[in-house]
Amino acid sequence: MARYFAIRIGRAMITIILVVTFAFVVLRLSGDPALIIMGPEAPPEVIAAFRKAWGLDDPIWMQYFDYFGAIAKGELGRSMRDGRPAIALVLERIPATLMLTIPALLLKLAIGIPGGIFAALHRGSLIDRAVMIGAVAGFTVPSFVLGLVLVLIFAVQLGWLPSGGQETWRHAILPIVTLGIGGAAVLARFTRSAMLEVLGQPYIRTASAKGVSWRAVVLSHALPNAAIPTVTIIGFMVGTLIAGAVVVESVFSWPGVGRLLVVAVANRDLAVVQCILLLVAATMVTSNLIVDFLYGFLDPRLRNRETAGAH
Repeated sequence: MARYFAIRIGRAMITIILVVTFAFVVLRLSGDPALIIMGPEAPPEVIAAFRKAWGLDDPIWMQYFDYFGAIAKGELGRSMRDGRPAIALVLERIPATLMLTIPALLLKLAIGIPGGIFAALHRGSLIDRAVMIGAVAGFTVPSFVLGLVLVLIFAVQLGWLPSGGQETWRHAILPIVTLGIGGAAVLARFTRSAMLEVLGQPYIRTASAKGVSWRAVVLSHALPNAAIPTVTIIGFMVGTLIAGAVVVESVFSWPGVGRLLVVAVANRDLAVVQCILLLVAATMVTSNLIVDFLYGFLDPRLRNRETAGAH
């Protein structure tokens, strides 16, 4: 068990380092922050002084090691726009993002899991086809398109809800629904597939042949076993809570981390972008790590296979 967990933690740390390294290199190759922040009309000596003050005139390999050295000391840099610590700017926006993402996650679970189970138990019926058509539509429509359609219907045409902002709880309804529908569609399809696979197993037919009621077979045998693979997709959704809010927050002018990321990228505010990407990577890796741990407890065969492969 200890070896299994150690292997997973090691892989998680390597993943975070690779993600941060990729973001670091891409950001520095995508444009000069000095020209964007100071403006192309700024005198050359002013731009040179800005680069020197922020260490942008150092070789990229030196900037890379300085950045990781700062992370090791718990420093994530300062915003080139206002000089404030990048982590402070990000932490200010997290509550607003969680106001959308947590209810959206609950909406995904409340719609997706029951919908997938119901469709599997009525395979081939009109209900099953309706659920799957809705799931495919919810999965394929981009979130920004869905958001704009909801604004057009409920804000512009009907006037029931505001189109953007964060003044009242009513402003959160449309972005929450936009975030929740796509995830619910994915979860419904995945849950249906997991349920159908379990319902086709021999032990399900054996339990039914022994006279066990169908309700008891579903509740005691099918659902617990179908829940194991479903944990994977739920863990992925938890990990992408912040990343998934980027587009929706921009559409609805919601002042969260996602909108901050869009502005920071446009302004080449390197420290802020790197801080957000590090937060997103850590969230995704941590959620996947928790899923791996749950698998290790729920399925000892997986744990034994991982540790055997390590040898």
